[in-house]
Amino acid sequence: MGEYSNLDKYISEFVGTFLLVLTVACNVNAGHEYGALSIACVLMVSIYALGGVSGAHFNPAVTLAITLSEKMEGGWKRAIFYCIAQLVGGTAGAATGFALYDKSFNLEPQRDFGGPHACLVELFYTAMLCFVVLNVACASNTKGNQYYGLAIGFVIVAGGYAAGPVSGGAFNPGVALGVDLASVLKHGFGWSLWYILYQLFGAVVAALLFRVVRPDEFGGSAQNPYSKYVSEFLGTFVLVFTVGLNVLAKNNPAALSIAASLMCMIYALGDVSGAHFNPAVTVAIMFSGRDKCTAVDGIFYVLVQLLGGIAAGILYYAIYGTTFALGPQPGHGWGAVAVAEILFTFVLCFVVLNVATIKESSKDFFGLAIGMCVTVGGFAIGGISGGSLNPAVSVGIDTAHAIVGDKYWHNCIAYAGLEIVGGALAAAVFYVVRYDEIQSHKSGAVKKN
Repeated sequence: MGEYSNLDKYISEFVGTFLLVLTVACNVNAGHEYGALSIACVLMVSIYALGGVSGAHFNPAVTLAITLSEKMEGGWKRAIFYCIAQLVGGTAGAATGFALYDKSFNLEPQRDFGGPHACLVELFYTAMLCFVVLNVACASNTKGNQYYGLAIGFVIVAGGYAAGPVSGGAFNPGVALGVDLASVLKHGFGWSLWYILYQLFGAVVAALLFRVVRPDEFGGSAQNPYSKYVSEFLGTFVLVFTVGLNVLAKNNPAALSIAASLMCMIYALGDVSGAHFNPAVTVAIMFSGRDKCTAVDGIFYVLVQLLGGIAAGILYYAIYGTTFALGPQPGHGWGAVAVAEILFTFVLCFVVLNVATIKESSKDFFGLAIGMCVTVGGFAIGGISGGSLNPAVSVGIDTAHAIVGDKYWHNCIAYAGLEIVGGALAAAVFYVVRYDEIQSHKSGAVKKN
């Protein structure tokens, strides 16, 4: 029977990709502001529905990343059949969506962006998608979790709003080729080939980074400290890059997109470094005691987080050719900024301490709880302070703005100081409400000695 015995898997990949691209076509034609959320949700529910059948790739780039990482059951032969099913399913899904609305759209760079900018964001968020898949669905340490579908699906919320205004936000050769083929008679054909090339390159990048952050999956040592530092750099980089693209695009759901980027990377890397991605969080965890973060790790974490924020700021500037200022928003002064940044950084750090660092921590909802703190703060105080809540975000924004001539360190030191105060306050309140946890750790340490 050979590969024909796996017909259920190929039909699963066809159906999942069909539903994904159908939803893409319908949402783009309808012009919904929350289209990216709709697309993320159909991917999420399809992954939960069919993950037990085929692994629920629904994306040739994901299949490539998994195969390169030696996690593809059946090897390259089955991977090729998966890709064929996905490309056919994507084309059928796009054609059906266009028929439903009796109109189609072209796959191409958006607004005034050129091909290099569009291809770069396609590479970036395809790499993020594949990287999250590898870490939450393929890594040995995360097997059996229940958050994999949420983590994978909501990469589309992060990238859809952040990169959509630049490239359209495909992140999937099945989407790119499907849309291009289904609209060929009306809009011509061509951009999908460039998109696919960069999306596949993104898959290769994801597979390489997966080997770096999880060397134990490939015969290396799990105690390698460099994997933790790379993890903190990557998570912070993704977060700040998503912040920049959303703010520059003036997206209304920006806080949701930014929160999704944080949540997905926390799920991907939480068991590697703890997924702080925020110097204020690192300070809060260090101040809360219980040996959850050593002084050496804390110092290196903060350094690589700041470097990740700066690198991301430079990259979003390179794409948009402009930046934005960090500071009080119109109608508000520094007093309001101080209260807002302290209190909502407190919320973020306090939630981290309670859901991710206690003995009976949340096994499946920790990433959702932490990530959604950014939704809380972003919408609540974005109109007051911008809702940074993170010294790495503040430094990244100020550094990028310095490139266009603004005074460097103009506001980010003040913001970072306020955010650190919020983190320290979270540790103090945690000590009170989790006193038994603190005492239990001290008792265990005494017995061990």
